[in-house]
Amino acid sequence: MKHRIVVLGAGYAGAYVAGTLARRLSPADTEITVVNAVPDFVQRMRLHQLAAGRDIAAPTLADVFAGTAIRLRLARVTVVDPEHQVVAVADADGGGELGYDTLVYALGSHGDDHAVPGAAEHAFDVAARPAALRLRERLDTLDRQRAGGRVVVVGDGLTGIETATEIAESRPDLTVALVARGELGARLSPGARGHLRRACDRLGITVLEHTAVETVEATRVLCAGGTALASDATVWTAGFAVDPIAATGGLHVTENGQIVVDRTMRSVSHPDVYAVGDSAHAIGDNGRPLPMSCASAGYTGRQAVEAITGRLTGREITHTTLAYTYNHISLGRRDGILQPVDDEGQAKPTYTGGRKAARVKAGILTMSLWATSHPTFGMPQRKRRLAAAPDATAEKAVA
Repeated sequence: MKHRIVVLGAGYAGAYVAGTLARRLSPADTEITVVNAVPDFVQRMRLHQLAAGRDIAAPTLADVFAGTAIRLRLARVTVVDPEHQVVAVADADGGGELGYDTLVYALGSHGDDHAVPGAAEHAFDVAARPAALRLRERLDTLDRQRAGGRVVVVGDGLTGIETATEIAESRPDLTVALVARGELGARLSPGARGHLRRACDRLGITVLEHTAVETVEATRVLCAGGTALASDATVWTAGFAVDPIAATGGLHVTENGQIVVDRTMRSVSHPDVYAVGDSAHAIGDNGRPLPMSCASAGYTGRQAVEAITGRLTGREITHTTLAYTYNHISLGRRDGILQPVDDEGQAKPTYTGGRKAARVKAGILTMSLWATSHPTFGMPQRKRRLAAAPDATAEKAVA
């Protein structure tokens, strides 16, 4: 009987792991199934651009995995039962169950409204393609009205900054405000903070610092201290959260629901489960948890592939790099910031800004899409066969 590998989620992390495992492991011994709720690959790093009006490629997963021997199941994951090694899914045909021998959990994250009253009902977000398209439709409506619509972006993390600057540049007739809970660009170096402020000034973005949002209404945002901001479209970008499926299934998770993994991305409670990307609570080489990011998806995915391949084929398990070295921020189409960070996660004094940073960020986006669209590029003619009896407890590893 073939070893069944089931990958939940086909975002940056899940698609990479599935494709690389297909490249490494022989189909004579393994079958790989990817479960994803939507039929297309979503370029999550570019959803703020989609919302602002750009056309963003969305290759179908059927095309992405064509010729790889990977099975694609378009369905929504409803239950993970690690005790019985079963996943329950729901689809247009009623759903069903999938059994697995190795599970890769890559369901990612979604926008977190932090239970702020009215945010779920009245705010838009850019955490998923349908949500970004709803925001785009709203912005299109405001543009057609030619009445100078007001957009309020809540959250001054990387997503909030990129969303506010993209909308302000792409739709100059709209008024854009960015609400920052602390200092704008607090995680950046002084030089990069200055660059960011100048970019906001150039684009006409009103920045409100040290401001906490208490309520979101249909036409305004209410802040602590009594400030009320008129808003025709409120965009919520104040953090991300993971789905409770892992916690409900009995996997050991953190308080925010991320699966706790060891150095090889293996669940500390269930050794046949691996978690990658935003779903994983992974400790980086600097001793700190990796942040939710595309970069972390790549690093955790690469380590999981090495661990799964090594354990199933009886080879040594290489410890790959688990690092977070840069923040890459786009400020519209022609400006950006590349901010290196140190081992403590703090911004280094130097940064790169302007068109060069924008070109680097655009190159990263292009490379990420190409790599995802060609999951078995360079696939060898001879693939690794599984060991006669893969030892789930083997811990041979090299640093």
